[in-house]
Amino acid sequence: VQLQASGGGLVQAGGSLRLSCAASGRTFSSYALGWFRQAPGKEREFVAAINWSGMSTYYADSVKGRFTISRDNAKNTVYLQMNNLKPEDTAVYYCAAPDTSHYTRSYDYTRSNKYPYWGQGTLVTVSS
Repeated sequence: VQLQASGGGLVQAGGSLRLSCAASGRTFSSYALGWFRQAPGKEREFVAAINWSGMSTYYADSVKGRFTISRDNAKNTVYLQMNNLKPEDTAVYYCAAPDTSHYTRSYDYTRSNKYPYWGQGTLVTVSS
């Protein structure tokens, strides 16, 4: 699976951005997808995930109510709509794919070691 993230940029606090991740190399609807982020000097952390159909979504508490993950299986693309952005959202955002269409335990979606495929990352900078 190859993943290509895009859509990052500089935005003021309170603004919005939409990240996209285009996938190729395997039947897109056969696997779940996730977004992670890594801020300078910090460990990579889970942001959001979506199962193969898009019917189940999962979010970190820090972004719940502000971010929305979605997917378009016809376009082989997953999106992360980010609203009401805060300076603490500043990070490199990565899309990632596991080797499964879904996990039975929601906890597994949050674990970066459950995702063998990673995109290159896109930088989001939120100014105060």
